[in-house]
Amino acid sequence: MINKDEIKKKYKQTLTPMGVYLFKNIVNGKILIGSSKNLPARKNRFEMELSYGSVTDNELLQDIKQYGRENFKFEVLDYLAPKEDPAYNYTEDLKTLEELWIEKLQPFNEKGYNKPIKK
Repeated sequence: MINKDEIKKKYKQTLTPMGVYLFKNIVNGKILIGSSKNLPARKNRFEMELSYGSVTDNELLQDIKQYGRENFKFEVLDYLAPKEDPAYNYTEDLKTLEELWIEKLQPFNEKGYNKPIKK
């Protein structure tokens, strides 16, 4: 007999951690906020982008060149809890959570690398 509760528990345990992250310039305090359905993979990608100098944001890339990649760190701001439904699409939830953090921290201009959202 199939135990549905056990299946749901295993499903939740197999999801990769997802949520909102920031890249922080520890010299000047500027941050970049983003979200991902796979935070460990996003951290790895950030490390690779730093290694190869392949960061797509010009301002961030200039600061990496100026301050050195060792002065940037990846932090998780918030995790998104998994739902019961294996088919659930987390895209909108992640976008909303990211927007809340952007609104809270205002990572624009001298405070960050995010671009203000045009309304």
